[in-house]
Amino acid sequence: MFEVYQYRPNPKVLSVAIAMVLWGSHINSAVSATFDTDKVTEEKKQTEVIDDGGTMVVTKAEDALRQQAGASVITQEDIKKQPPVNDLSDIIRKMPGVNLTGNGASGARGNNRQIDIRGMGPENTLILIDGVPVSSRSSVRYAWAGERDSRGDTNWVPPEMVDHIDVLRGPSAAHYGSGAMGGVVNIVTKQPTKDWHGSLSLFTNQPEDNKEGATKRMNFGLSGPLIDDVLSMRIYGNLNKTDGDDASINTDQNGSYAAGREGVRNRDINTEFTWKISPTQFVNFDYGFSRQGNIYAGDTQYSNGRSTLPKSLVGQETNRMYRQNYSISHDGIWDWGQSKLILSYEDTKNSRMNEGLTGGVDGTITDTNFSDSHYKTYRAKQEFTVPFDLLVDNTLTAGFEWNRDELNDPAATSTNVDVDSVGGISGNSALRSSKNSQELSAIYLEDTIDAFDGTTLIPGIRFDYSSKFGANWSPSFNLSQDLGDYVKLKAGIARVFKAPNLYQSSEGYLLSSSGNGCALSSTGGCYLMGNGDLDPEVSVNKDVGIQWNYEGYGAGLTYFRNDYENKIISGTDPVQSIFVNSTYYSENYDVYRWENGGKAVTQGLEANLTLPIVQDTLTWRTNATYMFTSKQKSTGNPLSLIPKYTVNNMLDWQVNDSLSTNVNWTMYGRQHPRTNAERRRDSVSNTEVPAYSIFGWNVNYEMTKNLSLTAGISNLFDKRIYRSNDGAFTYNESGRAYYAGMTASF
Repeated sequence: MFEVYQYRPNPKVLSVAIAMVLWGSHINSAVSATFDTDKVTEEKKQTEVIDDGGTMVVTKAEDALRQQAGASVITQEDIKKQPPVNDLSDIIRKMPGVNLTGNGASGARGNNRQIDIRGMGPENTLILIDGVPVSSRSSVRYAWAGERDSRGDTNWVPPEMVDHIDVLRGPSAAHYGSGAMGGVVNIVTKQPTKDWHGSLSLFTNQPEDNKEGATKRMNFGLSGPLIDDVLSMRIYGNLNKTDGDDASINTDQNGSYAAGREGVRNRDINTEFTWKISPTQFVNFDYGFSRQGNIYAGDTQYSNGRSTLPKSLVGQETNRMYRQNYSISHDGIWDWGQSKLILSYEDTKNSRMNEGLTGGVDGTITDTNFSDSHYKTYRAKQEFTVPFDLLVDNTLTAGFEWNRDELNDPAATSTNVDVDSVGGISGNSALRSSKNSQELSAIYLEDTIDAFDGTTLIPGIRFDYSSKFGANWSPSFNLSQDLGDYVKLKAGIARVFKAPNLYQSSEGYLLSSSGNGCALSSTGGCYLMGNGDLDPEVSVNKDVGIQWNYEGYGAGLTYFRNDYENKIISGTDPVQSIFVNSTYYSENYDVYRWENGGKAVTQGLEANLTLPIVQDTLTWRTNATYMFTSKQKSTGNPLSLIPKYTVNNMLDWQVNDSLSTNVNWTMYGRQHPRTNAERRRDSVSNTEVPAYSIFGWNVNYEMTKNLSLTAGISNLFDKRIYRSNDGAFTYNESGRAYYAGMTASF
């Protein structure tokens, strides 16, 4: 069932890791505290510790940040009421400030949409699973305008195995360091239980149009104690397939060669063991393996007319990811506070049919042989939470993080140039290194200060040091102020950063173009190469909001603004000119590098409203996002292709204890395309996607204590968007579909 590639862990690394955890678990072993739970998790809002002075409440700054204006939580019940077809992004997209978009504003790979928070783009959204960053998408080649042929990292956990999802936006996300300029999505899985429990879930989604891909999903979970009150375990497995769209789905509508949505196959297995050393000491061991393959739908970066090979591959797998993740963690409750240590390792093998490195057909499949890239990440994190009294109640969070990323992609450095040197690097691909790596270390301090009754202040400072790009300071400040019994004012400001990715900084990575990828001033072809002297991207994020809650009613309004600087873009000033004499071209090629220099701004409003129309029976929930600005300052083009506004609504009716149903609908505003050329042969258009709405209906029924059913209709009124090469029409909005699911448990 599962395809596994061989991996041999370093025994010395494992020995040191285990020794560190066991050493940490015995520090202050004489602590007299008691803690009545099976597991301490970083998601726990409050921790009570009994000492000689009574009960001490430990509230971590990380938990307090979850109460800020830019924070949302998606519960298990939320997922049941709107089950995602395949990917958790289908649910996450319905949070305030969140949309789905491609990696760049060019529209290439447009159907591979990922989480975009506050218009900052998917590359600035940090995805975590159980608090550990996921980096598999970083193994996918980074192209001319920032596109990746990637589905993102929200599809590694089946929906039925999710406990909850935290979504943090704006200044609250600064706590997490590099990559969180837009925000953070933390997918928290179900944990081992005291008693034995198991489940089997089946789900299917059947589109009305047989040219759209259907989904089938099956997963199981098993959890319980191996040794009573000492050792427990949890395991889950998942099989998931969504077929690709028919290759002609868009051609029939508009004569376009743009492909429909690719399909995907998932095979996942994950296990966790929790060792309860004492009532206040826990060690967790995690291992997971996932295989994710595409089902090709014909996408060739708008170049179907240039190659006949891709057409014959429709319906086949043309790329596969094999992801393995290991972690060992220790949670401790002490007489002075709380500690958490995490050591983790992630290994992704990205196996793809060979693809071109030329600008106009970058990503076009050139032959059916597979090439592999490997991306490995080593992480260590130690965090301490210490409550103390200094005039007022304080809770200090202090932490250290270290991470090392390694990339090896021989296919990305395979361009040969008939000169000795390209920008100081050999023109011979055999002499250019396919490997690149970076180490990033950080220390951070945050203090949750209960300054006055109803006033909480959270100042923070984070220092990161990159082995390639030097030092970076990230100060932050968040505030929560009660304005009476039912109203809170929440505000924050933070400087957030993102280190250059390993493709941008790899000097051996060399793309070529006959003109499509070149600067506006260029007259011929060009090359774009990596740059080892880049600076991190930086954003100053600000938000201020007001929240009202009273007996089940709730409303809120938040203004946000992100000022984005040092954005890494393909350069416009050549570092060298090379005469190229080939079968097709004999001309001078300019050589460009990735450079800092792009500036952008995003700003807008987020709102939410909850109305219990009939208490505990009928509830209306709404959230909305309105974008004032999302643009690059130099060109005026949008930073990412997202709607002018998004309004998510749900009318939820709890008919009785066993039956519930809801109607949900999302309204999307106009989507503006790029209107200014950024590269010499850019095709730009004023064609907008007009405003539209998507309606859905869902019903849940608990037939018995151990059997639950769900069914519904998505896109009830069959509103469709067809991808083309024109303007903002960069993706397919699938039509009406019918879904049903069943979960049996014990």
